[in-house]
Amino acid sequence: MEKEKTLITVLIGFIVLAGIFFLIERVFGRGKKQPFFRRGWLTDFFWLVGTPLLTKQILKYLFVLPASLLVIARVTSVEALQMRTYQGYGFIAAQPIWLQAVEIYVLVDFIGYWTHRLFHTGKWWPFHAVHHSSEDLDWLGSVRVHPVNDFVNKLAQAAPLLLIGFNPYVTLSTAPFFTFYAIFLHANVNWDFGPLRSVVASPVFHRWHHSKDREAWDKNFAGLFPLWDRLFGTYYMPQGRWPENFGIEEPMPQGVLGQLWSPFAALRHKKEAVLPSQTASLQE
Repeated sequence: MEKEKTLITVLIGFIVLAGIFFLIERVFGRGKKQPFFRRGWLTDFFWLVGTPLLTKQILKYLFVLPASLLVIARVTSVEALQMRTYQGYGFIAAQPIWLQAVEIYVLVDFIGYWTHRLFHTGKWWPFHAVHHSSEDLDWLGSVRVHPVNDFVNKLAQAAPLLLIGFNPYVTLSTAPFFTFYAIFLHANVNWDFGPLRSVVASPVFHRWHHSKDREAWDKNFAGLFPLWDRLFGTYYMPQGRWPENFGIEEPMPQGVLGQLWSPFAALRHKKEAVLPSQTASLQE
């Protein structure tokens, strides 16, 4: 019954989002023309439907570790957590809710910048490559996120804030906002926000991040404030050009199941490729 409710909620959400982004992309935005049922549409639809069903049970246990640490440190109790009366602790929780909200949104985006950069390196990249594999990028392509990528992002962004004392409900309230904004950033529109292009992340800002153009690789990691990219040398917003060439260089299965397994297959292949050279060095 719970799975049926989740599925109905997801389908209603899809209908609402499809209506919103039909207006944004095809009426107001007038982005690059592409078929409504473009390449990878069905795969992304299955990601949208399947991800909540796949990860909902896992995400229930996402905050068991930080909650346990808070109980062990005696800043709260199991009863307070169960009754939802815990409001944070220390001088951070004593701040006005509005101030906590401002700080939380800035910190979540800052942490998100670095976890995003992490997923562009080494053994983390195969999991994030799934997200980058969309070649006809639009709002629906945003949901193509591997569960490992999704889990690590959510844990890294929320757990530290809970541990240092922020109000848990204000902290968790960031999830719907950042989820919707991430969807918006993938929209098939050439909006760069003009004079605010360096202040607030725009679809053009993020779509450059998905570009296959060599000069755009590993750029524009921020989810909300491009300030982080400007500070750490990863900002890329060329004047008079728009991102058009999307996808990844390496092969990626077209179906959801293949994409779920692809990162593990890639890591296994790398491990097997290393073993012969290691064996040879040992024999020497």
